[in-house]
Amino acid sequence: MTTYYRDPDVLITSSGIHMNGRDFRLPELIQVWHTKGARSWSVIAKRGAFGLTILLPLLVGALAVGLALALRIDLSHTIAMVIGGVLIGLAVVPVADLMLERVDRSYDQGSRTIEIWGRVRGGEVLLLRTTNAQRFGRIYRALQRAMEPAVRR
Repeated sequence: MTTYYRDPDVLITSSGIHMNGRDFRLPELIQVWHTKGARSWSVIAKRGAFGLTILLPLLVGALAVGLALALRIDLSHTIAMVIGGVLIGLAVVPVADLMLERVDRSYDQGSRTIEIWGRVRGGEVLLLRTTNAQRFGRIYRALQRAMEPAVRR
């Protein structure tokens, strides 16, 4: 018996699957497909907020440099404001690293609900519902490999 995928809730082997608290032998599954639900706009808005957080130090730094050059102040204050603006602009580097990591994690989680359905003799059954796009991909690929005709002899 070959194990294609295993986590605490899902087990996919060459002889059967366990998902959503139910067990199915592979020959029982006539067809398997997936559906995607509506987008979660709160997840998308959070990604946008992360992007703005990355740009904020750049905007403040550019504003400081612009004000230093636009205002008619003495040279020492102009230099101090330009240096301060550049330093604030450089603050984007550590902030960007943190925010980009969070954006990456939000894409891994996904912005919509994804379901895996199967058709058996008794009708259609919901096999899995998740918002984790990465986990869904692993499970669905494992399910496809397990159901390949060469494996189901």
